[in-house]
Amino acid sequence: MTRIAAYVPNLMDRSRFVGSIKILQTLDELESSDAELVLVDVSKPQVLDHLPSEARVIGFAPHVDTETLESAKAAGCVEALPRSIFFQRLPSLLGVSDG
Repeated sequence: MTRIAAYVPNLMDRSRFVGSIKILQTLDELESSDAELVLVDVSKPQVLDHLPSEARVIGFAPHVDTETLESAKAAGCVEALPRSIFFQRLPSLLGVSDG
């Protein structure tokens, strides 16, 4: 089982991910992911319809997109964070020291 996976289509955002995480390329891969923790850019079209049911999912979207953040929680995300807070917390989510 993969410990952490991420569905982050934006290449600039994806470049912030380090370590041994699996990058999910398609919505089908997202939906069938067997990772313990899945990090998801919920602002992308149709993503909320493909969240994995067995994983702990943390989503992120622009802070001004409060409707999407609320929809992500309703769709099963344990947390739906504004993008800036998500990336601030990313090192701890990945188990990486920021020092």
